[in-house]
Amino acid sequence: MAGLKILEGKYIATMDLYPQESREFNRVYPFYEHLRQRRFTTTRCKGCDHEAFPPRVICPNCLSEDLEWIDLPTTGRVEVVTEEEVGVPLGFESPLIHALIDLGGKLKLFSRIVHCQVGHLKEGDEVKLYVFPVDPVPIQMGKETVLKDRVYYAFEPVKKGKSENQVN
Repeated sequence: MAGLKILEGKYIATMDLYPQESREFNRVYPFYEHLRQRRFTTTRCKGCDHEAFPPRVICPNCLSEDLEWIDLPTTGRVEVVTEEEVGVPLGFESPLIHALIDLGGKLKLFSRIVHCQVGHLKEGDEVKLYVFPVDPVPIQMGKETVLKDRVYYAFEPVKKGKSENQVN
């Protein structure tokens, strides 16, 4: 980090807005691997069939660790929209738009909306999964430090006739 000699060349984990995704740090790393494949997934308990989002390593219903990965819909309908133009948190650009999204009755989640101008997203509009790259994270592998690529998700309005613009 420029300006502070003690931090030069260091990764500032406390300012990282995105999770660690690699197998070395995270037991739900398949979620991020699935995002790279443009799949939106979560875990389902094989014992009680409970589906939790975000994905879990232990079922919150019966405490079983016998879970499987399942696919969720990648499109949904907007139920509520929030738009923030001022007071946007550090690391985000204004406007910051979020919506409560119904994924076909399978799941309702609150997610960031990208590629949308203030006032354009309305209740009932269709949105789709959008996967984007985030800054890589340095990981110590033996005596070597390597940068691990990362991705995260948001949703974007469905525009008829437009091609997908997502990261692989």
